Amino acid sequence: MATCVDVAHAQYPSSRQGESVQPMEGVSLRAAFHGGRLTRKNPIFWEHEGNRAVREGRWKLVLRFPGGWELYDLQEDRTETIDLAAKHPDRVKKLSDAWESWARRANVEPWEKVQKAPRTPAPIPRV
Repeated sequence: MATCVDVAHAQYPSSRQGESVQPMEGVSLRAAFHGGRLTRKNPIFWEHEGNRAVREGRWKLVLRFPGGWELYDLQEDRTETIDLAAKHPDRVKKLSDAWESWARRANVEPWEKVQKAPRTPAPIPRV
């Protein structure tokens, strides 16, 4: 989102139709398109269908739903074949706590809840 807003020279809204809009997170990748370096002060977080991950520097913590957290050192193991979670429980705790904090802030619905929810089509918004 940050890249799209930046490239379009747009302004991300703080409200829409009187309702507050969740603040945008992330950094624009535009500098990288022009050979520049990207800097991040925060980890990268994501979730998809219960699978979740956080990336901070060389470390990537991954949970493949419904399993447990796995920890990878991407500087030494770019293909994510050696799970280091048992060797670094303190890092797993730090990163998993950060993921949980992000998920609450970003309103990530727990996958268990999403799976149990009745499936009804979303209304088509009027523009």
